[in-house]
Amino acid sequence: MTNPAKNTICLWYDGDAEEAARFYAETFPDSSVGSVHRSPGDFPSGKKGDVLTVEFTVIGIPCLGLNGGPEFKHNEAFSFQVATADQAETDRYWSAIVGNGGQESVCGWCKDKWGVSWQITPVALTEAINDSDPAAAARAFDAMMTMKKIDIAAVEAARRG
Repeated sequence: MTNPAKNTICLWYDGDAEEAARFYAETFPDSSVGSVHRSPGDFPSGKKGDVLTVEFTVIGIPCLGLNGGPEFKHNEAFSFQVATADQAETDRYWSAIVGNGGQESVCGWCKDKWGVSWQITPVALTEAINDSDPAAAARAFDAMMTMKKIDIAAVEAARRG
């Protein structure tokens, strides 16, 4: 990065930051891998010349992958929330993450194989659970609570009652 962002998300990996960055760049639009920096000396989880950090962008968000070692793990306290336009886009991202060694969770959440959490959230879901009719919003919310990957048609049917 020639003009580094003022605020960058730093994600900790156990030696596979470059692999993760390349997967994100291949999976999501407006995503790319930037500079790969090798360590000028030995460090606790690696040797001189190993990849230490990777600059990358995920859907326009600047990130830095740090190969810090096995000490820290990702958890659901941090997630990327991806707004999807339709069921096809929802299915595509969900399948890419879960099908590449990730795992399903609930309410539109899943984890990639590196442990980073993702919320694959259709815009239709966000609109439904924020419906001006409290009963419609509650029905949509209750439907979402039974799902892993979000089924837009089922959410919309619940919203309508």
